[in-house]
Amino acid sequence: MEFLCYHRDRPDSLALRYELLEEHWSYMDQYAKEMIARGPTFADDGDTLTGSVHILDLPDPATARAFAFDEPGYQAGAYRDVLLRRWRNTLGRTMWEFPGGPAEGRRYLVIGLGHSAGVGAGAGEGADLDLPSDTENLIAYGPLLSDDGTTWLGTAALLRAPNPDTARAVLATPDRYAAIEVHEWQFGGRS
Repeated sequence: MEFLCYHRDRPDSLALRYELLEEHWSYMDQYAKEMIARGPTFADDGDTLTGSVHILDLPDPATARAFAFDEPGYQAGAYRDVLLRRWRNTLGRTMWEFPGGPAEGRRYLVIGLGHSAGVGAGAGEGADLDLPSDTENLIAYGPLLSDDGTTWLGTAALLRAPNPDTARAVLATPDRYAAIEVHEWQFGGRS
């Protein structure tokens, strides 16, 4: 079962993140076989780190929580919060299998968060469950789900796009989301 884990940076935590970089990578090395995608996110300036996303295939929600909360940066206080959701790998591949490679074009993480049950238009109803018609620029794509996999909570995608607005458009029904986040992203891991 796949999970998306997005650690969002605490303000002014860059020095701590760099201090823990080798510990972070060593920790992630333990999950190399389970990794579907990974990498840092950036502010609009393209330079300021804002977080770290990991998509993994893990046996159960308890293992996913241990992965998220035992991460050295989280333990040291580098992150302000963690978004951890079950996810379905609609493309069925890893980022390393993306035909566009790791560096060609700008990359984005797009997270559409569904409305809370009983609140707002489309509450509890899944949106953008099918792959977009243009999959050439998709690196990873799938629904965010409850721990038991039965309730749609949103949609997340990693993709190549010329700008944030084009990246946001990967979610074809924006009115079905309470919020849509778009973050610059790049392939992660050891160089």
